[in-house]
Amino acid sequence: MGNIVHLSEAASIALHALIIIAKSDKLVNVQSIAEQTGSSRHHVAKVMQRLAKESIIHSTRGPSGGFQLNKKAEDITLLELYEAIEGKLVVQTCAADHKICPFDKCLLDTVTMKMTNNFKEFISSQTVKDYI
Repeated sequence: MGNIVHLSEAASIALHALIIIAKSDKLVNVQSIAEQTGSSRHHVAKVMQRLAKESIIHSTRGPSGGFQLNKKAEDITLLELYEAIEGKLVVQTCAADHKICPFDKCLLDTVTMKMTNNFKEFISSQTVKDYI
């Protein structure tokens, strides 16, 4: 059965990792995030590297190193996290991405556009703090 809305594993790791970091009063390392999310250490490391590159988190190297938020949890939206991993969320009018519809009436009407707008509106209204 197909999913209407699907988060990639990387986006899921990013969202969950930020909540884990925000809840902690100390640096959180890759191993801890991997264990808590049930993800591979390697995949978590790649996701965290991307979030650090986007300046969402700060990384401290070394045996006692780890990650911390670069800004307050209430200032980080889920949209910001999503787009850091997946790229800019684009609202399309056509589910098949056609420039010209071959039919007089779209088979899906504007449902794709409405769903994407609703999804974008929801995740832009949610912050990391909402999940602490």
